[in-house]
Amino acid sequence: MLDGFIRVAAASPKVRVGDVDYNVAETISLARKAASNDCAVVVFPELGLTGYTCGDLFLQNALLDKAIDGLYDLADQTADLNTVIIVGLPYELGGKLYNVAAVIHQGDIIGIVPKQNIPNHSEFYELRHFTPYEDEGVIMTDEGICFGRAVFNCDGFNFAVEICEDLWVAYSPSVDYVKSGAEVIFNLSCSDEIIGKAKFRKDLVKMQSAKLMAAYVYCDAGLGESTQDLVFAGHNLIAENGKILAESKRFANDNDEDAILYADLDLERIEADRRRSNTFFTDNAGYNGVDIVEFDAEFPDIKPQRKVSRTPFVPSDKTDLASRCEDILGMQAAGLYTRLKAINCQKAVIGLSGGLDSTLALIVTIHAFDKLGLDRKNIIGITMPGFGTTSRTKNNSINIAEEYGCTLREISISDSVTQHFKDIGHDMDVHDITYENSQARERTQILMDIANQEGGIVIGTGDLSELALGWATYNGDHMSMYGVNCSIPKTLVRYLVSYESQRTAEISPALSKALADIVDTPVSPELLPPTEDGKISQKTEETVGPYELHDFFLYYMIRYGFTPSKIYRMALRAFDGAYDADTIYKWEETFLRRFFAQQFKRSCVPDGPKVGTVSLSPRGDWRMPSDASRNVWLDDLKTVKD
Repeated sequence: MLDGFIRVAAASPKVRVGDVDYNVAETISLARKAASNDCAVVVFPELGLTGYTCGDLFLQNALLDKAIDGLYDLADQTADLNTVIIVGLPYELGGKLYNVAAVIHQGDIIGIVPKQNIPNHSEFYELRHFTPYEDEGVIMTDEGICFGRAVFNCDGFNFAVEICEDLWVAYSPSVDYVKSGAEVIFNLSCSDEIIGKAKFRKDLVKMQSAKLMAAYVYCDAGLGESTQDLVFAGHNLIAENGKILAESKRFANDNDEDAILYADLDLERIEADRRRSNTFFTDNAGYNGVDIVEFDAEFPDIKPQRKVSRTPFVPSDKTDLASRCEDILGMQAAGLYTRLKAINCQKAVIGLSGGLDSTLALIVTIHAFDKLGLDRKNIIGITMPGFGTTSRTKNNSINIAEEYGCTLREISISDSVTQHFKDIGHDMDVHDITYENSQARERTQILMDIANQEGGIVIGTGDLSELALGWATYNGDHMSMYGVNCSIPKTLVRYLVSYESQRTAEISPALSKALADIVDTPVSPELLPPTEDGKISQKTEETVGPYELHDFFLYYMIRYGFTPSKIYRMALRAFDGAYDADTIYKWEETFLRRFFAQQFKRSCVPDGPKVGTVSLSPRGDWRMPSDASRNVWLDDLKTVKD
């Protein structure tokens, strides 16, 4: 399983109620199709070998015997497949009839799992035929098959099975299964359709996967079960830790294209979330009457087909982007609101560069001041042109401050920095790190001193991406009294400012225009002199690399702890057509080198609000020694070249 990816499927074959031979043949056909697509596990609907709606026919020996014959026939005819097949049938044991799922692999019946919760309400009357399974663990049948509550372990991953109603009850068997180590739950279901049930079913599967920190594969019966008073739609769902990966079309035609729903699960992602949560308890020796059933299997490495977003920090659903932006701005503003109120401060000082970060910091401060009922004139925006400032960025900073109704001050740093160079004996023509950082530190000194004069606080503008790369001048723009952007990556900053531009288009066209131009301006600290035609000469992404790549690397390294080699392969898929393999490798190596080397800056950053799941605050989410070696990570990345 390369990088922990495994392919699973939910298959809803054509069914003839009571016709076991036909149902077995259709099941075998879809199982073979799933296997040809490198599928590790395929699950079929509840009681699929006989049909769910057999009614009192379940009490007929002829049907029960035929179901067992069909099970063994299915196992024999799929013995050449290296795919786990999970099917449903009625099964008699000890004089009791159970609704069960049989787990089959390469001709062997690995185990049989009985349904534990039998519905007997509304349109359901299963207690008329089936017995709920209430025992613990597994027993061995006369045929030597494991029967009972079990987690199945093979080839490095653990899965379990529950049946339909088991999901809908307050305490699902899957709770015990995941506590026994199961990473994937397969559900054989025959859930009829009524108005509103599809959405409830989808939400239930989604939230169950989130609660369990697991993948959940839900297989529903199709049109063939529709008889008498019930209608079935074949509503198959595959979720992973709170996200729906795949959903079938309901009421689809009886054809093979609609019959199988695939998804590629990321087991390493599930494992990473469980490791991070110390309230998630697992006992691989078995929990609460669950036994572990082991068998041998070697599943193929797959090339994952699941889409990988280039911007994991940004909502993939653009229809949700506006509400997400409002939420983020609201959280940032709430943090600043609380800080200002706690210290009884009514003024804020912001260095306005005409770039994305300082613009977002101003937007957040506007929100906080409006919430506090404070005059926007108490927001002091300071533009501090230096040796690299262009008219474009300067004018934009002036325009947004005026349009928002803030107090604007312009203080040139050229003379003071020139004097500083004389004091330390630095040649003005040498445009090195001293040349750049002296300007950044002078600006910070101005902001701090004016905050003292005005009785205000300096609002930090640095973002999460800059913290990760260390792209900040130590004790320069690295420092503030409250950093509102500290957990906002550069890719998200751009979306937030763009959203504000769109939001203000009608109420303030001039502001909207200035914000839109800021979004289109190349990212730059503007510390080096501009070109002869007055344009920005120092473009950050030409030096440290594209922020969309760095944010991608950052997200998967910090959020899930993925290896650099896995992140590299994911980036190849996500950025196919945008960057070639060598470019991605180059900038990921740069990211790793800078991330480890710049931890000392992150160890002493100001307070700021946590907004997303990734944060680098040393007081909360990220504690790392400043002198840690990066060799393990760089060596892992090198393996992709082997």
